This record gives sequence, C-alpha cells and structure tokens, in this order.
Amino acid sequence: MALTGRRIPCVAGTSSPPPPEQRPPSYPWSPPARPYAVGTSEVIRLRSGLDALTALDAAKGGHEVLERAALAGAAEALELQKRAASQRIRQRLFSVAANYTASAAWSAVDDRQRDRAQAHLNRALYLAGMGNDPVAELRVWNSHAMLAVHRGEFSQAMDAGRAAQATAVTRRDPLFASLAHARTAIGHSSVGDRRGALRSLGCAEEALANASTDEPRPSWVAFYGPAELMAITSIVRDDIGDAAGAEAASHRALAAIPQQFRRNRALATLRLALAQLHQRDEEQACATAEQVFVLMDGDPLPGRMRCYLGDFYRDLTTLAPDSSISREWKDRYRSEWSHT
Repeated sequence: MALTGRRIPCVAGTSSPPPPEQRPPSYPWSPPARPYAVGTSEVIRLRSGLDALTALDAAKGGHEVLERAALAGAAEALELQKRAASQRIRQRLFSVAANYTASAAWSAVDDRQRDRAQAHLNRALYLAGMGNDPVAELRVWNSHAMLAVHRGEFSQAMDAGRAAQATAVTRRDPLFASLAHARTAIGHSSVGDRRGALRSLGCAEEALANASTDEPRPSWVAFYGPAELMAITSIVRDDIGDAAGAEAASHRALAAIPQQFRRNRALATLRLALAQLHQRDEEQACATAEQVFVLMDGDPLPGRMRCYLGDFYRDLTTLAPDSSISREWKDRYRSEWSHT
C-alpha cells in the first residue's frame, strides 16, 4: 500500500509516544557527587592539631585523654589519605598519621603504659616508612630508647639510639644527631659503660654546637636543646657514679628549661634531688624533691614521674631510714601520692 502523508490512527491498546520535551531523562536519578580531593589545607589543619597536643604534653605530661586524642588524629589522617589529591599529599598524610601515633606512644611511655606504648611505636614506625619521613622515624626510635630503659632492656636502648643515629635526618640536621647521641649515652650509662656514655655525650655536645637555631622543625622536638642535654647529662652522670657532676648538670638544666615545659622542669628537679641524695645531703634532697609537687600542683603526676619519685623514696629509705627529715618527707610523699 502506498504511504501517504496522513497520520495513521493509533491501534487500540497503544498510545502515541510523548513529545520529546515530556520524555523522562535517560537516568531516573542524579549520579552521586564525587568526593572532594584532599589537599594541602587538610594536611596543615591536622598538623596544627599536633602542635596543640605537644603543648598539652609539655604542660601536663602523658595521660590517657591525650593518648586517645592522638589516636583519633591518626585515624582521621589515614581516612583522608584515601582521597588524597596526589601521591605527595598521600605521603604527607601518612607522615601526619605517624606523628599522631608517635604522640600517642610518647603519652603512653610517660604514663608508664608500656604495652600500649610498644604497640603504638610499632605502628608509628610503619606509618613513618609509608610517609617517607625520616624525622618521624627518629622520633619513634627516640621513644623506643626511652621505653627500653624503663623496661630495664638496656641493650635494646642502645640499639634504638643507634637506629636513631642512622636515620637520614641526622646527616642534614645536627640537632637531631645530638638527640640521638644523647639517647644512646643513657643506654651506655644504664649498663655502667662509663667510657661509652661520656663518648656519646661528647658527640651530642659537639653536634648541638653545630645546630642552627633558625632551622624549621616540628614542634615535638622543641623540648631539645642545651637545657635538655644538661638534664640528660645529669642522668648519665648519676648513673656512672658522678653525683656531683649530676647535680651541677641539673642546676644548669633548671636555669635554662623554658617555663612552659612544666613537666620537664619537674623531672629535672627530681633528678637534682636524686643527685643531692646520692651525695648524702638528705635534708637538701628532700626539700628539692618537695618542689616537684609544687610544680605539678593541680595536675596528676605522670606515671614516669611517679616512678622516679618511687626511686627517690627507695633510695632515701636505704640511705637514711631513721632521720627525722626522712620521716617527714615520707609522710608528705604518702599524702601527695594519695592525691595524684
């Protein structure tokens, strides 16, 4: 049949297709918005949170709230790295996560939560490797060395100090090299290696003398400088039997430790008290040790500080068990202990 220009009527049961403007779209829903790419601004924001945790630690010392906050920061950094805008941003977020985890580890070390500290340090070392961050690696080894000393694992403390010395950052920044040598010195002194301890202290002093004060560095290492090296020198000198040298180093440390490092000032004060006690100056030692409670007034004592107070109490009991000043200090010690 020939086709004509006439419209063919619709067959019953069918309908004409709607005009194009009334037809539904090809997809009955809108595609979900693509997640935004994470860039430098998020890295900067997370790093500022690290600075706040460092300031809190300097004032109050390690505690569980700080540890939890640090782990939350690490978790956020790891979640954001999944949407990093580039491989470089991804590495920087791994670095941030490493430093948050290292902050949690250090808080656990200071709080004497050794098993948690060890787990955090192992995780932080992995993340530092993923972030290609030798500064974070040194930070982790530094804390490893301290934890090993607290556990009485002195050979491991020396190994951790040497690992810190081997990180790439020590070759370009003498301040980090100095910190690594100082930590190794404590490992040597802990096993009675006087010669090795003094050699490492000498290396730490030489490296620190060559360190620039203008070099940009992360906030966590702000504690380290001439004052902290003197505080470490006090520990080393006392360990190797030079209590007079330890006392002199503690006085120099306290003259230079900035006021905002309240926890560090309290620890240096306690090391001074121990050095005085080991010279059999019990009255002065007890008066010095009482200043620890004054410095930390209003805040619980971190576990590490409580442990050192226990060392002082033990040594005092051994050296002067029956003196009146010892009995008075023991009463004060017990009273303060029950409130912290």
